[in-house]
Amino acid sequence: MDMATGVLKEQLEYRKRFMEKINEIHSAANLNSILIQLKDSIAELFKAERMTIYVADRQRNVLISRIKSGDEVKQIVVPISPESIAGYCATSQQLVNITNAYDSHELKMINTSLRFDETWDQKTGFRTSQVLCVPMIFDSKLIGVMQLINKKGAVAFTATDLNYASELATSLSIAIHNIYRLSASVKIIRQNSRYNYLLDKNLLDEKDIQKASAHPDLAKIGLDHVIMREFSISSEDMVKSLSLYFGTDFICFDGALPPLVDLLERIKPDRLKKERWVPVKVENGVLQVAMEDPTDLAKQDLIKFVYPEYRRLSFVGAYRQDIDLFIDHFYNLGGLPGDSSTISELLDKLDTSDEPEVEQEVQKVSDQDSVIVQLVNKIVCDAYNAKASDIHIEPYPGKNDVLVRIRIDGRCKVYQRIPYKYKHAITSRIKIMSGLDIAERRKPQDGKIDFKKFGPIDVELRVATLPTAGQLEDVVLRVLASGEPIPFDKLELTQRNTRIFEESIKKPYGLILVVGPTGSGKTTTLHSAVARINDPETKIWTAEDPVEITQKGLRQVQVNSRIGFTFAAALRSFLRADPDVIMVGEMRDAETTSTGIEASLTGHLVFSTLHTNSAPETVTRLLDMGMDPFSFSDALLCILAQRLARRLCDCREVYAPDARELDGVIEEYGPEHFARLGVDRETIKLSRAKGCPKCNDTGYKGRLGLHEILECTDAMKALIKRKDEVDVIRRQAIADGMTTLKQDGILKVFQGLTDLKEVRRVCIK
Repeated sequence: MDMATGVLKEQLEYRKRFMEKINEIHSAANLNSILIQLKDSIAELFKAERMTIYVADRQRNVLISRIKSGDEVKQIVVPISPESIAGYCATSQQLVNITNAYDSHELKMINTSLRFDETWDQKTGFRTSQVLCVPMIFDSKLIGVMQLINKKGAVAFTATDLNYASELATSLSIAIHNIYRLSASVKIIRQNSRYNYLLDKNLLDEKDIQKASAHPDLAKIGLDHVIMREFSISSEDMVKSLSLYFGTDFICFDGALPPLVDLLERIKPDRLKKERWVPVKVENGVLQVAMEDPTDLAKQDLIKFVYPEYRRLSFVGAYRQDIDLFIDHFYNLGGLPGDSSTISELLDKLDTSDEPEVEQEVQKVSDQDSVIVQLVNKIVCDAYNAKASDIHIEPYPGKNDVLVRIRIDGRCKVYQRIPYKYKHAITSRIKIMSGLDIAERRKPQDGKIDFKKFGPIDVELRVATLPTAGQLEDVVLRVLASGEPIPFDKLELTQRNTRIFEESIKKPYGLILVVGPTGSGKTTTLHSAVARINDPETKIWTAEDPVEITQKGLRQVQVNSRIGFTFAAALRSFLRADPDVIMVGEMRDAETTSTGIEASLTGHLVFSTLHTNSAPETVTRLLDMGMDPFSFSDALLCILAQRLARRLCDCREVYAPDARELDGVIEEYGPEHFARLGVDRETIKLSRAKGCPKCNDTGYKGRLGLHEILECTDAMKALIKRKDEVDVIRRQAIADGMTTLKQDGILKVFQGLTDLKEVRRVCIK
């Protein structure tokens, strides 16, 4: 046999194997068979190291391919654009043959926008060199792109490879087109078998299905609900029919199911509503997903790709409306879980008969369907959405309504009145949620509620009950909304205060205190400061009660005085845990304070808070607690005192004050200090609250901080060592450049951020 005969025989053998592969493609039952199962054998036919088959999604303008990774099917998505090789092939609908994907000059000769994404090679360790891309086109429509990578033992794909690749691409486009067309036909056939149970029971006939399929509300509510509504099919019968049809369980909306927060954060609710599926619960390690069509294999593959950590998934059927309710419930899109009722509508549902006995009333509050349960959830959701810090439940003796007030921006406002007969039920429901003793009404109790177990919001509530007149109980809930720290430059410190505070927090050791009354934003300021120095080279421990703000990089501990794990105990433990920075939520006692001072003197930067009125008063308070003045003066870096004033809404009214009002402002600021500002009296403008719908006609929206910073200079250290009076310390702090709280507030009044009334309200001196 001569060489020519051998070559011809080899070509015929290759052609035979090629046609066998064409036949396999056309006999494929589904898209996965082509995209996953056949591609490796096709790649071997071309002696290519890898092959990818992309299918075009024209609505999203992307190419999609599926790959097998272990037991999971994952998707690769590439935009249809000239910026990638496959994307350019789809855009131009031309064959692309590249000898070196890393040669930018070669790519630019094809198209100036063409780029090769190296990140895939970097992730996998695979080295891409030759790339052959062929468009798959049927009836002038783009079906997808076939891509071969790296010709084994050669520098480029040959002309023969190009011819066979083009022929193969044509066969692939026909096969994929036929699979899509068959799927559409099967869908029509399956539509009738979907209701076999109803047809067999003579609850429905074929004409009814055809009539429902042409109903104008079909797109809005779906065929199932059109049939139920138009032909009086019960929900139970429809569920039975759909369960038999899908061969799966069927789930209806359940407002008691808590949201799977970690899973829901990965995908937006709009997308879930569009694709009509939602993860509902995890049982025994199995993720249960509700789907309008639980047999949709493509969607199942997508869900497996989104949640790869779950090796076992259960796909169950659900009505489209119930899926929407689950999504609204989990993402808090409808206010109350499973119920878009207003507070007034819920109150209308309450029983208006005679006042029940206390024990009868209390028994109802553990029922998940109880209106009381819904009412308490609604109160919490509305308070959270209104950015309230506290909720006050205030029952009164006799036949007086229960008053519910919420604190927003530091001021209480009446939220709702609840009929007097439910004064024990509301309290008892909150006690059940927080694990308190329902029967004990004679002494105060405190606890916590992890609200995501009961409603759609991931928020913690601190609960305090107090016995009040008439054998009643008040309940106060503090809303502990977890969140990110405020950026340091958003604290609105003055230039001088920013400089001193930033210099202090960047020192290697020392003591920094943030002081003020409860609710003045001390913890928020501390976290902003800690965030400024939070980096991989710094080990930071925090002890808090509770942990309200979380930061990556911090090791955060929640103290529990009931078991003896106090701030002092946490601080002692931190010193054995190799810290660079320690943040203690509060210095409540002499032991915590003295331990904190010792820690700051042994090479640690210590942050903490105190409940004092001003920075100078903090010094005398600590000295009165018995702190050693020499150790304290050596440790102290600075003290920042803080208040929160309500911020004026954008609707504020700007005006020029008259001489009398301006003289009063200057007197409050201090004439000698005002003179140093160098401000022209004639240019000063003040602002006052006006009111608009945006701020609920209050004139205020949000809050801002007022600050004073005492810098521990050498002169200040000398006064501390001598235990001088607070007035002496205040004068020295002012001499060192400190702007008092009221002065800082007046400066922010001049900037139009707040008004004099707010500054006078929160600043005594």
